[in-house]
Amino acid sequence: MTATPRAYLAPDAARADAFARALPFFLFIAVLALRGVLGGAATGPDVADLRWLYAVQATAACTALLVLRGHYRELSGPRLAPGLLLLSLAAGLVVFLLWISPLPSWTHLGTPVAAFVPVDAAGTLRWDLIATRSCGAVLVVPVMEELFWRSFLMRWIDKRNFLSLPPAAASRFAVLVSSAVFALAHDQWLCAFAAGCIFAQIYRRTGNIWYAVIAHGATNLLLAAWVITYSAWAYW
Repeated sequence: MTATPRAYLAPDAARADAFARALPFFLFIAVLALRGVLGGAATGPDVADLRWLYAVQATAACTALLVLRGHYRELSGPRLAPGLLLLSLAAGLVVFLLWISPLPSWTHLGTPVAAFVPVDAAGTLRWDLIATRSCGAVLVVPVMEELFWRSFLMRWIDKRNFLSLPPAAASRFAVLVSSAVFALAHDQWLCAFAAGCIFAQIYRRTGNIWYAVIAHGATNLLLAAWVITYSAWAYW
């Protein structure tokens, strides 16, 4: 029997839940696109420092997450188990090591550029910019992205009423496709694809989105420390 369009579409409640997971992500991407249009980081007495638009990105996404928090029922899951927490942190470390590994140029979508360089005209580190970028990457981005890529998209690929699909029931096809789209949103597409698969497997195996968020946050925290220590701004 062929499904009718009405049967194919998700109920209104599921659409609202999908919107709640998509909005923070798309607000973040929209401001990122604005940064690109305006020309990246600019400094000087007569020019607005566009690096501060990252704070706008993170604030917009965080505000949407807070306003729509009633839709994120998976965030009020059971208490975290120490063993699974350690597994999540270990997974975050693995993704970090993969991210900083020297890989051939074909694993990049383009030539890496330092789009966010938190230094002043004299080359001195700007800790206000570093703190803003680090907090956004560690505290906001993992929640925003895991809600969008794993909680929503991965399950939505299998079932339009995605919240009715337990994470463990997500198919391998859904994991691969959602990870592939996730990879296209990153310059280091191969690393991002592997990261997407790892975070998805954590979510599938544990049934708790917080473990994927923690793994993702651990990766971003380690990467921030690496970037600051070695001035590896191309990773930012």
